[in-house]
Amino acid sequence: ARPAAERLSVSNGLRMDSEISKAIAIVDPLAPKTSEERAKAAESRVVVIGLSHKTATVEVREKLAVQEDNWQTVGKALAALPSLKEAAVISTCNRFEIYFVTSDVHKGIREVTEFLSSQRNVPRQDLRKSLFMLSGDEAVWHALRVSGGLDSLVIGEGQILSQMKRCYELATGKGGAAGKVLTRMLNTAVSAGKRVRAETGIARGGVSISSAAVELVEKKCFDDLHLEMNQLDICILGAGKMARLLVQHLMPRNVKSITVVNRGQERIKELQTQFPDANIVPATLDQMLPIVGKSHVTFACTGAMEPILFKSNLEGTMQRSAMLVDISVPRNIDDKSANQVKEVTAYNVDDLKAVVEANQKRRQRLVIEAEDLLQEELKAFGSWHQSLGTVPMITKLQGRADKIRRQELSKVERKLSGLTAQERETVSRLTKGIVAKLLHGPMSHLRTMDNVDQYESTVKSLEAMFKL
Repeated sequence: ARPAAERLSVSNGLRMDSEISKAIAIVDPLAPKTSEERAKAAESRVVVIGLSHKTATVEVREKLAVQEDNWQTVGKALAALPSLKEAAVISTCNRFEIYFVTSDVHKGIREVTEFLSSQRNVPRQDLRKSLFMLSGDEAVWHALRVSGGLDSLVIGEGQILSQMKRCYELATGKGGAAGKVLTRMLNTAVSAGKRVRAETGIARGGVSISSAAVELVEKKCFDDLHLEMNQLDICILGAGKMARLLVQHLMPRNVKSITVVNRGQERIKELQTQFPDANIVPATLDQMLPIVGKSHVTFACTGAMEPILFKSNLEGTMQRSAMLVDISVPRNIDDKSANQVKEVTAYNVDDLKAVVEANQKRRQRLVIEAEDLLQEELKAFGSWHQSLGTVPMITKLQGRADKIRRQELSKVERKLSGLTAQERETVSRLTKGIVAKLLHGPMSHLRTMDNVDQYESTVKSLEAMFKL
């Protein structure tokens, strides 16, 4: 039995990466649309709804976590909701976010919230306490800051850019639910993230979640274990990218030993090849508990969707005082119950905040530089997105004006009956020219506006004035 897993409600029935409810029809969001649907699409807004290390604890974040293999499935189910046109999902250890496009922001947010609530069996009022919701320019700005590493727990960390790139690839690839708007926005975000790292120093001298975890151990090991770093036997659960970064940051500390536990041994061999001087000892999953029991420090960074270390399997296992550091979401270690074991001091990813705080303060100037670049990207995307709505609005304006022109000409049809065909053509060109000059100002104004809210206000005014 796993009491920790039961208490945290992480059974398969509540996970979004389990089967999507059959009540939600999966439709192709990129299917051809009618002219009316295309007009509505022009009025669409980008919205992001989600939670992060800033708005929710790890206990809450793990309830909404989605494995990368399921980002597409969940995105397509979301895009099938009545008010949504496109959708994309990104889920990392520090954030869970849904980007979507809708012409009715309030309905879209309500439908997405209800979707999350029903898929996770979490009351909506509980979700609302932790979810953040942004729309329009604010949603796009958020995506740019996320990709640039400015919204990360560790400012400038590079892993989020590769995760945003993966979000783009899955959302825009076969089976993805991104249409024209999200494809452009996610592409802009990835490009902006690359630009920030290339043109500022935000990525230099920074830290990752893995390096922050190593720094946490370095700060706490003497207080918790009465040992220095070079006396520590280290165990790493998992052999992915975060494990690689752990090894990379442990090596300069000259720890006594590093044992990597993983289901498949190929990844461990890759780590041994990459870090020949680390003398990595490989181990299989059935050896996990004995190795954890004799290690001074265990880092957990596996893809498990529920805790694999908890009070009941740690009691009687621990042969010495130990630190357990979990940098996974969902958590691999039930830190609350693990801390009830006499020999154990357990930490989760939220405990890293204090470690990275000093680093963040030193990097504030770099954040300002990066945001200047992101403002340029935001303006470029805004102009492009707005242009989608400008064309149908201009078409409507031109159509209304031409209808009035033809109606007025028809009123004087008898008076013009004596004109030759050439003279009639001259009159027609003259009236069309007058209309074009009258519309030139409003149309030029529409094309050059770069503020979405002002644009929408102007469109409404034009619709009222010209009865469009």
